[in-house]
Amino acid sequence: MTAATSHSARHRSRHWAARIGAAAALCLAGTLTLGTAPAARATTGAGDPLARYHHQHLHWKSCRLGPDDTTGKELEQAGARCADVTVPLDYARPDGRTITVAISRIRATDTAHRIGALLLNSGGPGGQTIGDPPWVRTAMKEAAARYDVVGVDPRFVGRSTELDCRWPTGSMIRGAGTGRAGFDRMVAFSADLAHRCRTHAGDLLPYATTRNTARDMDVIRAALGERRISYLGYSYGTYLGQVYATMFPGRTDRVVLDGVVDPGRYGPRLLRSTEEANRNALRDWAEWAAAHDTTYGLGRTRSAVLATVNAVRSAAARQPLRLGGHRVDEHALPVVVFNGLSQDNPSAYGDLARAVADLRRAAGGRAVTPSPWLAGSLDFLLTGHDSTYGSAQTAILCGDVAAPRDPETYWRDLRRAGSRDRLFAPVADDINPCAFWEPPRERPTTIRGDLPALLVNATGDPRTTYRGAETVHRNWPSSRLVTLRGADQHAVYGVFGSSCVDATVNAYLTTGRPPAGDVTCSRV
Repeated sequence: MTAATSHSARHRSRHWAARIGAAAALCLAGTLTLGTAPAARATTGAGDPLARYHHQHLHWKSCRLGPDDTTGKELEQAGARCADVTVPLDYARPDGRTITVAISRIRATDTAHRIGALLLNSGGPGGQTIGDPPWVRTAMKEAAARYDVVGVDPRFVGRSTELDCRWPTGSMIRGAGTGRAGFDRMVAFSADLAHRCRTHAGDLLPYATTRNTARDMDVIRAALGERRISYLGYSYGTYLGQVYATMFPGRTDRVVLDGVVDPGRYGPRLLRSTEEANRNALRDWAEWAAAHDTTYGLGRTRSAVLATVNAVRSAAARQPLRLGGHRVDEHALPVVVFNGLSQDNPSAYGDLARAVADLRRAAGGRAVTPSPWLAGSLDFLLTGHDSTYGSAQTAILCGDVAAPRDPETYWRDLRRAGSRDRLFAPVADDINPCAFWEPPRERPTTIRGDLPALLVNATGDPRTTYRGAETVHRNWPSSRLVTLRGADQHAVYGVFGSSCVDATVNAYLTTGRPPAGDVTCSRV
């Protein structure tokens, strides 16, 4: 789950660090005529109620929206073209209102050995993926030439039809605080966010679900003229991939799931399984910060650095800390730390170290201009600039799985955690707007019994824990698990820089044959 929104290795890592939190997102015209793809038409019968969507003509155009569109410029430079796919808002009423899903595509260059389309989803829910084909193709190396690599902004995300609750924040995620008064503030905060969604996006909320996103994926498949699609999903995208493969058996070719979500734990409270992994990641970061004390001054030992973090947390609980135009209180500060712990590399570690140094100076009463990463995190959490991200993410989570409705359920969980974890448990156990949401219209998907997918996970992943990957692997006996050992990393393939992981995934994408057995890679 990501609390903040989506390419060199450094750029890709920042892309993920910016998006992952609870964590962490289109004129030259061409036309795709699906009449030239009878194989795709064979998948949809004459009585198909979705025929007009499956057979639609996609009008390909420049991905660049204007001179300041960095994503569009990168896509254009990589040779991508973009299109809007029309899908029904409500699949039970396909002749009713429609919405659009924005896609980008870089076509295969080795047409003689073309495998097909590779659809991407880089997580969230609510994360944009339309800009990802260029860096994914770089990670794929020689395999890239044999695929049409397709980025998709899912329904209500990014360049697709918008869902905006007009929130004063980019995320529903907060810490509960240290006492009942703080928790009661979070009850009111969550109820207000839910009310804003009903007021400003009530007509869209019932249709913001993973099952509908999977249905959109199958419309995209047909509109591209493909019998089957390959899929690369990260984080929440691994759950989407599991749902798609279950709802549309026989429509997938090669499936790679990186940062694997256990479907049994998926829902509005999925962070409850991450506390221990985040505590371990914090300790590893503190070890690094202690080794760089001359640069950041947070303490010469791991315990000293952790004491600095705790002192800052305690100060914010007593009185909000002023950083630039923001006030960071006991509800926002834990999320800042949480958001800083998804990427295991010196750049991301340095960002968090500078942020903690800024917060410590603010706790000492000094005027502080926050460093760039912290400034972006605070803008995301404490302004409405990224309201659409949090709105879509929350709508999907609440629309997929019902949450407990009684605030006392959350309060009991917080009291049970007690004082043993005052940083991450208040985030993982806190109430959220789903407690005030209408019940989901569909039951959660019961994931299929097996799929020969390639699963990728780091042992120290603080977002989608390694235990979740092991669970999915057990449930899918024909799958293979690629393990990155010794890294507190969320999203590995093409992001972390493991030649072992990348080579294993690329061999599978090229040949379609999974490894003979599970693969373990060291972080070096």
